[in-house]
Amino acid sequence: MKSLREYLWFETKNRVDFVNITSQVQRVIDKSGIKEGLCLVNAMHITASVFINDDEAGLHQDYKKWLEKIAPHEPVSQYAHNTFEDNADAHLKRQVMGREVVVAVTESKLDFGPWEQIFYGEFDGRRKKRVLVKIIGE
Repeated sequence: MKSLREYLWFETKNRVDFVNITSQVQRVIDKSGIKEGLCLVNAMHITASVFINDDEAGLHQDYKKWLEKIAPHEPVSQYAHNTFEDNADAHLKRQVMGREVVVAVTESKLDFGPWEQIFYGEFDGRRKKRVLVKIIGE
């Protein structure tokens, strides 16, 4: 069995943002030479997420509105965590959206259903963060 580990780095301009990283993950698979296996994509920061869904702007706006309703940023005083920083809502949003995805690799390609894409979700942006891509297989 072969494996490859690589990091992708992101620094979003906005506090909350979604970035389609599908092509970057596929490039790592291409580099690995693995034809059949599994690909783990994992946010390495507790205020960021990796998830799979449709690349549709309206859906992303809906996510942002929905997440803000269930874990609003303001007022920051509502959270016990915000003693030294103001990102408690980002931790909660990450918990809802998830830490990682695992996708099958078939014939050297991400084995997706219709419309599926991989996204990096940022909930406390404007600083550099990383995503782990780990591929195992033959």
